[in-house]
Amino acid sequence: MRVGSFVLGAQFPGQGQGEALHRAVRSAEVAEEAGLDAVWLAEHHFVPYGTCPSAVTLAALLLGRTRRLRVGTAVSVLPTVHPVALGEQAALLHVTSGGRFSLGVGRGGPWVDLEVFGAGLRAYEEGFPESLDLLLRWLREPAVGASGDRFRFREVPVVPRPSESLSEEQGPEVVLACTSPSSVRLAAERGLPMLLGMHVGDEEKAEMVALWRRHARAAGHPAARIHGAAHVSAGVCQIADRRTDAAETLLKAMPGWLRQGLGAHVTVDGRDRRMRDPHAYTELLCGLHPVGTPRLCADRLAATAERTGVSRFALLVEGSGDLAATEENVRRLGAEVLPQLR
Repeated sequence: MRVGSFVLGAQFPGQGQGEALHRAVRSAEVAEEAGLDAVWLAEHHFVPYGTCPSAVTLAALLLGRTRRLRVGTAVSVLPTVHPVALGEQAALLHVTSGGRFSLGVGRGGPWVDLEVFGAGLRAYEEGFPESLDLLLRWLREPAVGASGDRFRFREVPVVPRPSESLSEEQGPEVVLACTSPSSVRLAAERGLPMLLGMHVGDEEKAEMVALWRRHARAAGHPAARIHGAAHVSAGVCQIADRRTDAAETLLKAMPGWLRQGLGAHVTVDGRDRRMRDPHAYTELLCGLHPVGTPRLCADRLAATAERTGVSRFALLVEGSGDLAATEENVRRLGAEVLPQLR
């Protein structure tokens, strides 16, 4: 089991964007000091829900500031970027970090981002498989051309080739965010591990892993690869000496952030969208994830791994909204929870 942090650069009410980003960077640095395995970086545009607009850029900074930690994106939003541009960035980080970079990609949402970056709604609704396949070819082949519906260009060499200096690897790991049966199938057919959201519980995650395995077998992937797939489960972690104190910390801070952050999303086509009740959603997260004493947190992580087959965790540790409290939370996760799992 590998445990990492999930960093959004969340801007809580009354905070500036610089404060949110400083907390994001500092929490990642502390994650390495505390012995965590990885840090996963979210990407959002134009909303205080998350103030990092380029997960690969922040990943580059953190790879330069750390020596052991794996750094991944969770996720880079593929419809709003050119797959080759993202592939070049991923290859660069993979080679220069000695293979410590993981590229998580996802479809994102029907947000105004699609208008601002010129991708259009079709890139979100229909074009994701084409973008994903072009990205994967760029990371695995020596030269690539395209003749699809969205991307057309003559064959060009891949520079830098991600596998050239790390002969034992084929390139950076690619993880696919999955929220529906269609995205699970997409990941399975391509042999990509899944990133599963923090809004779903163990039963639903177990069903998604089982579905992934069925599609992967049907696609002809070998059994060892299927059962060795290192899926990632996103969650929330808050540690205290009593469970009630841990939950209270999140219930005081997270609803205001969720209300402000999720409420700022604007759809590209004016479609109706319903926002979860922030307080009820925070209560749900406290019930699903490791929120409580170190023993409870360790037991909950172990139980989720056993029930679902998920072997990696990306845990939101900044739910207090406070820098000092976030650092303490990460340190306790490393010192008091991880030893019980290992």
